[in-house]
This record gives sequence, C-alpha cells and structure tokens, in this order.
Amino acid sequence: MNRAIELARLGMGNVAPNPMVGCVIVHDGLIIGEGYHREYGKPHAEVNAINNVINKALLKESTLYVTLEPCAHFGKTPPCADLIVKWGIPDVVVGIVDPFAGVSGKGIEKLRKNGCNVTEGVLEDRCRELNRRFFTYHKKRRPYIILKWAQTADGFIDIDRSQENYGQPTWITNDLSKIAVHKMRSDEAAILVGTNTAQKDNPSLNVREWHGKSPLRIVIDKDLRLSNDLSLFDQRIPTIVYTSVEVQGKTNLEFRQVAFDQNLLNSILKDMHENGIQSLIVEGGQLLLNSFIEQGLWDEARVFVGQKSFYKGIRAPKFDALKIKSEELDDSDLFVYYNNAI
Repeated sequence: MNRAIELARLGMGNVAPNPMVGCVIVHDGLIIGEGYHREYGKPHAEVNAINNVINKALLKESTLYVTLEPCAHFGKTPPCADLIVKWGIPDVVVGIVDPFAGVSGKGIEKLRKNGCNVTEGVLEDRCRELNRRFFTYHKKRRPYIILKWAQTADGFIDIDRSQENYGQPTWITNDLSKIAVHKMRSDEAAILVGTNTAQKDNPSLNVREWHGKSPLRIVIDKDLRLSNDLSLFDQRIPTIVYTSVEVQGKTNLEFRQVAFDQNLLNSILKDMHENGIQSLIVEGGQLLLNSFIEQGLWDEARVFVGQKSFYKGIRAPKFDALKIKSEELDDSDLFVYYNNAI
C-alpha cells in the first residue's frame, strides 16, 4: 500500500476532478504489476496495473492493493470492479472507501458478491490525506481551500502603498519561493484574489516558473471597478469574475452575478462546487484572507516568511492552526498549517 500511495502521487495536477489512485499487484511476495491514474478521462490505476502484468495467468493467485475503492459505475471508463472480477483476482486490499455517492461502498460490495476477499482500511489515514481535496469536495460540498501569503520577519504582508505604487507586488521572499508558489498553482484547480489585490499587484496568476497547467483565475469585483487593462483580463487563461453587476462575458472571461451579503463566500464556494472546482488557492490580501479565516472556510495555509522587515504596514493574518511541516527555501521559510477546527 505504501508503494501504491507513492504511485498515486504521480497523478497530481493531471487527474482532477478525479482522485489520485495507485495500484500494486503482488504474487507470492513479489510485485508483478503496478499502475496509477495518469490523466483525467484515461484508464484508472487498476486498469494500468493489470495491463502491466506480463503473465496474466498469475492474476488468479494474486493480491491487488489499491489506495481507493475500485469504481463500480460507468463513467468515462468502465467499472474497475468488473475488471478485477473478470481476471479472477481473489484478494483485494483497499486503502479507503470512495466518498463519491456513485461508488461509496458499491465497488467493495460488487467484489465481495463475486467471491473476492476484500480487506478495507489499510493505511486509511494516509490514503485520505493523499486525496484530501477529493474528500473535502464530496463531503463538504466545496473546494479544498488553501490560504497562501508571504510575510516579513516582523509579520507584515505589505507596506501601505499609495496609488502611484500600484502595479507590482511588494517582494518579500526569494526566487526559490517563487518557484514553490508556481508549482503550487500547477497542482490546484483555481486561484482567487480580491479587488484590492488585483488592483494593487496586477497579478497574472499563471504558471511561469514551473511546468504545468495554470489554474482557473477567479477575482471578486463587486462593482466592476477594475481596469480592463489588468493582466487578469488578458483572456489567455479561463477567468471568472464574481460581481453584483450583470454583464456579458468574453472568450475565457466569464462574469457571474452573486449577492454581496454575509453569505458571499459561501455563495461563491457553492458555485465553484457546482462547476466541479475541487481545490482553491486564496492568494488575496488581508481583507479576503481574514474573511476566510473568520468564517472557518479554509483547510490549509501555506505561509512564506522572508528575512525582510517592514516595521509598519499591513499586518499578516492571525489564526489558530496546527503547523504540520516547515521547509527552508534558501533564506526564506515555508510553513504549512492545517485548520485544527475542522
């Protein structure tokens, strides 16, 4: 199962909104086949692992390990449970049950009804962690939310900028941190900023320092006061603007009208869920970040800390969270936190 988890991670950034899944087939203590879900809409991990077995006759005497319950429904590919039954694999070890209503227990049930000996819950916590985006999306009916910001050694995320200083972000960390940020963007489905950040920093919110797909860009602009000349509106990457105004969209630029009330964030997250957006980076300023924190609408925070000091300016958000890891990035640091209130 450890090996299956390693394989599953190779699908990061390529399989969403499907989960990352790895599969290993063992005969007489030796791995004879392995595979993972490589790309959305393409064969699942179990299919790739079975195809990787040279001598298919051994399958009738083998054990199949898979990080997530085999599917039992017809989607973009046939049910994996049917394939396992077809090849007569007698023993199946499952990391965790699929939370998706179309599967949830049905794959395991089908295997057992057809004579398979199924063991559940092996390295379950690690398998859940692997697909925390997928589980959050299906259980909480919203995207998995990652808050991200950079702060100085003395706890500021920006200086107090006048309008003549708009257009470029205030640089706090280093080039290695920038690469880490762009890798993070390539792993997630969407990225969100508020009106002030869009106006002050003019961010592109794309992937430039890493190989991968740029996330869907999302900006909140209640009264459409942002300039059409901003990089966010260059129409090169699909972009959504949440606004109170009804307006016609353009190619790669969509305007969605929402009520700007106390339920604004929940309304936006509900719309994202309905449109299959499984994960979201919130890369806004103090106001937007604090709104997510105050409403408990976050799962993970990634905080980059540089060596600079501003002494005054805009304070970094404060929150109660469990630090799960830290990483040195030359003269900067990355701290990762989980929301311990959920």
